Amino acid sequence: MTNTLENATSSKRYQSLDVLRGLTLALMVIVNTPGDGSTSFGPLTHASWHGLTLTDLVFPSFLFVVGNAMSFSLGKFKLKGSKEYFGKVFKRTALIFLIGLLLTAFPYFRINDSGFVLYDFTSIRILGVLQRIALCYGLAATLIYFLSPKKILITSGVVLILYWLVMLFLGIPGMDPFSLEGNASGRLDLWLFSPDNLYMMDGVAFDPEGLLSTFPAMVNVLLGYWVGLQVQKRGGNIEAVLWLAMFAMVLLVAGYLWDYGFPINKKIWTSSFTLVTVGYSTLTLAVLMFLLEVRSIKGWAYFFEVFGKNPLALYIMSGVLVRILGMIKIEGQSIRNLAYKTLFEPVFPEGWASLLFSISFMLIIWLIGWWMDKNRWYVKV
Repeated sequence: MTNTLENATSSKRYQSLDVLRGLTLALMVIVNTPGDGSTSFGPLTHASWHGLTLTDLVFPSFLFVVGNAMSFSLGKFKLKGSKEYFGKVFKRTALIFLIGLLLTAFPYFRINDSGFVLYDFTSIRILGVLQRIALCYGLAATLIYFLSPKKILITSGVVLILYWLVMLFLGIPGMDPFSLEGNASGRLDLWLFSPDNLYMMDGVAFDPEGLLSTFPAMVNVLLGYWVGLQVQKRGGNIEAVLWLAMFAMVLLVAGYLWDYGFPINKKIWTSSFTLVTVGYSTLTLAVLMFLLEVRSIKGWAYFFEVFGKNPLALYIMSGVLVRILGMIKIEGQSIRNLAYKTLFEPVFPEGWASLLFSISFMLIIWLIGWWMDKNRWYVKV
């Protein structure tokens, strides 16, 4: 893998798109690093199965902003021909997928009573968050090359309907097709992979980033791309804000109506979940565009832009750092646990203590991002 550190270049992207990306990454770091997983702050937990929480919006929002960014970056590569275009797409897809695998296995050894034990790569979780981002990017970029914006919108609808039908009719016979044990997404993963290579959920080998559910997740990217094109077409004005708000409301109404037949569920990434999450992402973008592009209220935005300028690098750093803090022990306690037990748990109620630990860790990652930005270092893949 070769990452390059290069100087900043000017960008014509709307500030609201970059702030949305940074806001989403900041929330991802907070959600992924609670002080105590058993006492997480209530709103920062995922829905147990069907349903939607604030935390459930974070990952699909990141896929949405991946699509937004693609609406600015892929056009110039289209002009260079299919060889260069797909060479870049394949390289990015493969590298991000590989980074996801390496992050899953980090630090490549474990410590038990017998000492250091090398990580067992035969039981590595093959799928995961970065792996899903990679696959969604690769699939969406391929469709974007061949399809017009109108056909991308139509294709998104077709994918969501087909996924609904597959889930409805191809789950395990005799079981609820939208249940943990009976859904077609988990069934496919168990056919392709060993249970050892999948995430364990409530004692069941089931991966919430499964292969089949990657297709409706890809639609979050496609619709993010399409919305990005509309923003460029309409400009950063009040008419564009109103259009975004109306489009968001259409998606939200459609998603919540579909919930009656295909329940909103992040873990199997139902089609209703896709529509609702894209709706909330678009509505958030409308609010940011109103504040930043229409009203020029910008003083607060830099904080989130720091995250948005180095999203992949800061996400990886957050995962690596939290594991290092969990490995290094002082008098039998990890540094992470010691910090939580000493600085947060005695002072705040347990849920709030966990939240404040997460925010503090996010601020540490922000400082790293700020330092990188001040030195004009930007990690590209």
